[in-house]
Amino acid sequence: MINLNHRAYNSLYKKDKMTLGFVLPTARMSKYPIMENQLELAVKIEQFGFASLWLRDITMQNLNIDDNGQMYDLWIYLTYLAAHTKKIALVTGSVVLPLRHPVRVAKEAASIDKLFPERLIMGVGSGDREKDFIALGISKQESGPLFKEHYEVLDRLLKEDHPMIDNPSGVVDGTDMRLIPKPVSSIPTMVTGFSNQSLGWIAEHGDGWIQYPRSIEQQARLIHDYRALSDTLAPEVFKPFSQSLFIDLSENPDALPVPIPLGFSVGRNHLVDLLYQFQSIGINHLAFVLYFSSRPPEEVIQELGEFVLPHFSTHEGTLQSS
Repeated sequence: MINLNHRAYNSLYKKDKMTLGFVLPTARMSKYPIMENQLELAVKIEQFGFASLWLRDITMQNLNIDDNGQMYDLWIYLTYLAAHTKKIALVTGSVVLPLRHPVRVAKEAASIDKLFPERLIMGVGSGDREKDFIALGISKQESGPLFKEHYEVLDRLLKEDHPMIDNPSGVVDGTDMRLIPKPVSSIPTMVTGFSNQSLGWIAEHGDGWIQYPRSIEQQARLIHDYRALSDTLAPEVFKPFSQSLFIDLSENPDALPVPIPLGFSVGRNHLVDLLYQFQSIGINHLAFVLYFSSRPPEEVIQELGEFVLPHFSTHEGTLQSS
């Protein structure tokens, strides 16, 4: 169970409410990720009062597709952004656990939390980019068991003072060794997608769930089933639900929604209506993805900040506190 005083967590999540963030880079999808001006745009996103910045974990450029995410190593770029912003939540969406040793992930996450207290929300997943698995010599067919094994080690290292761990990932003898630094707080750890696990496992082990966009009807059913399980397994614990949404914001504020891959081309007024529907089915945080945007990201961030964000404000008394 996470520390309910965690600043970033409380800035994003509250029952029956929804907050908004952005996936970086805020640029059109391309074979070679466009990273120019992303820091300036991240600062602009924070200044408007959006709740979060999200980063993906991608190792290799796949020359056969355009979706290559952001260019830099996840933890290095997250540190860079943390050092140049103030208090906006930083979300990994997500650390690919089968491709990273869990002791190293624990070390990296704890270091971020120590240097930038209570800003990290750690999404973790089993990974779906085949080229990364091939390059690192890891079988994608084993990603499910590896995810579960690495998750257990990571979770215990971050939450226990003297864990005794002996599994294929390594040995940690809590009688004469411990992870340093110790995290300032319990780092919220969210499962992304299904990660080749059962819904019951996700509801039991994750501090929340990050999912991909679906139709409102499909997502509503998934959230209902997830909440039913999590409420049964841990009735006293609120486990939030997050998702991304691809948008192409029309210059016409009254443009009706038209489906695009994983989202909508839509004007801001009908976008607000859509977001209220997402909130009503139990989505607690939503991250905009601008990979299909036909407008400059500066314009989109500005319009969303002025006209959409006020409907779904970042929760007060969290990011503003020191």
